[in-house]
Amino acid sequence: MDIAALHAFVEVADLGSFSAAAEALYLTQPAVSKRVAQLESELDTRLFDRIGRRVALTAAGEILLPRARNLINDAREIKRVVADLSGDVRGRLVMGTSHHIGLHRLPQPLKRYTERYPDVELDIRFMDSEAACRAVETGDLELAIVTLPPAPPPNLQMLTIWDDPLAFMVASDHPLAGRGPVTLDELLEHPAVLPGSTTYTRAILEQAVRSAGAELRVGMATNYLETLHMLVATGLGWSLLPATVLDDQVRVIAVEGMRLSRRLGVVTHRRRSLSNAGSEMIRTCREDAAGNSVELP
Repeated sequence: MDIAALHAFVEVADLGSFSAAAEALYLTQPAVSKRVAQLESELDTRLFDRIGRRVALTAAGEILLPRARNLINDAREIKRVVADLSGDVRGRLVMGTSHHIGLHRLPQPLKRYTERYPDVELDIRFMDSEAACRAVETGDLELAIVTLPPAPPPNLQMLTIWDDPLAFMVASDHPLAGRGPVTLDELLEHPAVLPGSTTYTRAILEQAVRSAGAELRVGMATNYLETLHMLVATGLGWSLLPATVLDDQVRVIAVEGMRLSRRLGVVTHRRRSLSNAGSEMIRTCREDAAGNSVELP
């Protein structure tokens, strides 16, 4: 069974569109259609229902999809293992990271990595940490450098690279700005703008607030921490943000009994080997962590 045809099938299934799959694979739409048609002919069954511009998996397509992913991942694994026998650091490294980590933690490690290993083709995909962990589980990513989940799935392996202190932040003209330590109840009297309800950072805050016997009152939520920083600076509410975004537009407030942090690091699959390129990416990030730390003022 042709791996290229399976890859085209998976991309169409994931994106719900032949044209989007063609763009993702750097192919023409007729080329993608031909590969899928070849697969359907070989299996003697239709894999997609095409209704106008909509594309949906048939029952046969639903059954094939997870098996196709496994075959594609196995093929990648074979290539990786054979290529790594030479000990060279080369080939393609498909990794995921969040926009925040990409902006605040990865610039220097990536600079050193590309200087050391020019023969590695980096394919960096920016996504929420939660989505990146799922992509490592399914084999779509070799590794992810993300906010580590408080309760990791059993198939995933975690390695902490950076401790990431979190701080309660408000606008400079907020009623709580410039005060000494405030109680949690005082903080919760004011509206909050917080990370989305499905994020690991929100889970850390909710657990701490529940443990204190209180309840959050959320005004707005978004997964983008830089957007949250802007909303806080505008005066729309307080938030819990990484210390790395602290600047002169916002103020840190101390909340009694609340010193929260999260862990940033590498997520890999327990049952899949790392390529030489992946192993060296982790080593380079650990070097950065050894020489840099972030502390609250």
